[in-house]
Amino acid sequence: MKYAELFKNVNEDIRERYDLSMERIEAILKESGIKEPVRDYFVKVAAFILQIRKLAALAQKDKFSRMSTEELKQLNHELYGDVLPENYENSYANPRYAVKKLGKKYGKLLTFLYAEIRGMIVYAYECRLWDITVYLELFIEIYNYFEAENEYTVKDVRRAIYDFINDYTGDMLEYRIRELVDPELSLVKDIVTEWDLRDLRYLYQFGEYIGENELRTAEFLNSLSEEEVKAMAFTYAEGYRIGFEKANIDLNKKETVNIRYNIGFERILLYAFDYFAKMGLEPVIYRAAVNDVSKKQHLKIGFHSTGPNKQYDYDHRFDNGLYLDKAYQGRKLTGLRKAYEKYKKEAAVYAGPAVMEVFGEKNFVPENKPEAIRLDKRQQKLYVLYNRDASLITNEYIKGEETSFTIIAYPIPEIGEQFQEIFAETVKVNTLDNQTYNKIQQSIIDVLDQGEYVRVLGRERNRTDIKVMLYELTDPAHETIFENCTADVNIPVGEVFTSPKLSGTNGTLHVTQVYLNELEYIDLSLNFEDGKISSYTCRNFESEEENQQFVKENLMYNHDTLPLGEFAIGTNTTAYVMAQKYRIGGKLPILIAEKTGPHFAVGDTCYKMSEDLKLYNPDGKQIVAKDNEISILRKTDMDKAYFNCHTDITIPYDELGEITVYKKNGETITIIKDGRFVLPGTEILNEAFG
Repeated sequence: MKYAELFKNVNEDIRERYDLSMERIEAILKESGIKEPVRDYFVKVAAFILQIRKLAALAQKDKFSRMSTEELKQLNHELYGDVLPENYENSYANPRYAVKKLGKKYGKLLTFLYAEIRGMIVYAYECRLWDITVYLELFIEIYNYFEAENEYTVKDVRRAIYDFINDYTGDMLEYRIRELVDPELSLVKDIVTEWDLRDLRYLYQFGEYIGENELRTAEFLNSLSEEEVKAMAFTYAEGYRIGFEKANIDLNKKETVNIRYNIGFERILLYAFDYFAKMGLEPVIYRAAVNDVSKKQHLKIGFHSTGPNKQYDYDHRFDNGLYLDKAYQGRKLTGLRKAYEKYKKEAAVYAGPAVMEVFGEKNFVPENKPEAIRLDKRQQKLYVLYNRDASLITNEYIKGEETSFTIIAYPIPEIGEQFQEIFAETVKVNTLDNQTYNKIQQSIIDVLDQGEYVRVLGRERNRTDIKVMLYELTDPAHETIFENCTADVNIPVGEVFTSPKLSGTNGTLHVTQVYLNELEYIDLSLNFEDGKISSYTCRNFESEEENQQFVKENLMYNHDTLPLGEFAIGTNTTAYVMAQKYRIGGKLPILIAEKTGPHFAVGDTCYKMSEDLKLYNPDGKQIVAKDNEISILRKTDMDKAYFNCHTDITIPYDELGEITVYKKNGETITIIKDGRFVLPGTEILNEAFG
């Protein structure tokens, strides 16, 4: 296996520590010096670690490629079975069970430790013995404390974790940045190009949990013709190329493209590699993070499967609450800069991400467990500041004005019995004619450019009533407020959008149900004063405190407020009708959902870090509304300009009362009334409803 050779020297250097640690852990199974119930924890985790020893040995000898399908399935289930929903209630990976069995003092510490140790699965598949060894040593150190329980306290255990994280954060970040920019780490590319993708054993070579979604998706793609799969790959890759072209960014200066996708779609990737190669780009494909240092809450950023259990990910989203303080934050930022400095040449030729999202999973409404680790108010502020500063460091090495991206989405089998029909409809939605929409959307922009503000009203159960102030044009003949968005960076086609003025933007944004960042929100309500969130809530939980906390943590990423970074009108009625036809409106990814009605993004504008790039609509007018009163602070106080988040919230047509443009002279022009387009030149969009 290539990875065995790639890490050969590192593994040889760490081998003695690895072997000694494994021998010590093997002995734990036979010892009885620790009392119950803690002994049960250490015995079970030690047994899991010994599974990892066998796994690592198999990986280094490339045995997985010679195992049968049934053997691979059984192995995969053994590795992930502990966190599957049917077993999770009695797993030490579950904070509730850990606290119940081990007590409040140690339960949170030891559930964190086990969650981190579970990351050894992928380290073993990638032959990374160093990563396994340092966690083995931490496990043994903490075990030793419990052996001498009269001499040590819970503070010593917490300190061991704190010191471990501080000692190794730099190493973990260095590898994470290398994954981002170094094409030599080519696990996915090697599997995709070297395996016969009709042999579904290839799915088990990644080290991720493989469920029905991954298996059935791969089977389905194998049933399609070469022409059909090539066409999907072309749409995906061509959108990426066009994004650079429209932004006037020289793609010839770049050498790598970061591919992020869900396992099961490898047949599309196989052809996409060829299209990207013709652009001079080699893929870098990193895994969604498994260590807490590199994670971003519960989100899966990188290649991954649909996973064994979303509640498990959610329970551990703020595990950094165990160690996050100002000193650690400084050390982590120093480590990040050092990592980028080491790989600055690779970072300079990184072109940006090409993302293939999936949708169709059952909507996940998480349980908020008091036993789970949380950030206190001080840590919330540190978390926000770190994300801001880390983003600025990243932009020094991967400049926003020199990169682009593309995003496309496809359904997975979990969406229901009509999966194949929905997939076919999604392909059609993803390939709608750009020129047709360009003309229709230009007629909308021509009206919006005349406005002082736009008023958006909900209807029936939707309580939206918001006034959105617009940028003031000084040269209407050559300038425009809204971007005419066709299918390039955001596939499918279908929206016009702007960065609104904040001053005077007031009102309520409400949606009865929406799925954002892999979480479902019921009756989400945001109130705005001068373009910034002044209050917020939802109805996911019984208590108002829990609802507000849920919104703050997962939508606002612990910011006290966020500005309205984008206002847009979606025009893809075809996608909306598809959602209605198959009753999947609540399952659409925001990528498609944002095109099915007006949407509002909270956080940064769409032009973050590239505001000074000159962009033009197809009619030749320059897009000038790229900043707001907060983002413009980048010119005087960069620390206050960005929030490092951008979440779109869409009002579906059936909840929409009207969108009306108000001119300075008091005249009004209505674009949508009662969920239908009424502006002349847009009526064709209503045909999809029929």
